[in-house]
Amino acid sequence: MATKTAVLTDGAPAPAWVFSQGVRKGPLLQVSGQGPQDPATGEYVHPGDVKAQTRRALENVKAVLTAGGASVEDVLMFRVYLTERAGFGPMNEAYGEFVKENCPSGVLPCRTTVFVTLPHESMLVEIDALACVG
Repeated sequence: MATKTAVLTDGAPAPAWVFSQGVRKGPLLQVSGQGPQDPATGEYVHPGDVKAQTRRALENVKAVLTAGGASVEDVLMFRVYLTERAGFGPMNEAYGEFVKENCPSGVLPCRTTVFVTLPHESMLVEIDALACVG
């Protein structure tokens, strides 16, 4: 049976509560929801700009993927949580640019987008990912 291991990197914000940045078990790597935080300072960045917040959140997800031995190319599913329906267009634009840059195979990951209230008032977006490594 595969061992479950926590994934931790300075390339993404430290978890604020009682969870891991990522968990790997066998070939599966789950990345916890990442928001628009600067990894070095933990500060929420780009207030009011969902496109820029999406890019920052995706870069944080990518850092956890890398620390867990995966890449964006290995992602099977992204889940995107938005606070406002009006943010869908700008989020989708930033997301599209990011996956195009990071999925050279051209096979895009699956994605679900839901509208929610997020834990920090300045967060407009949060993104998690499930990857299969190798």
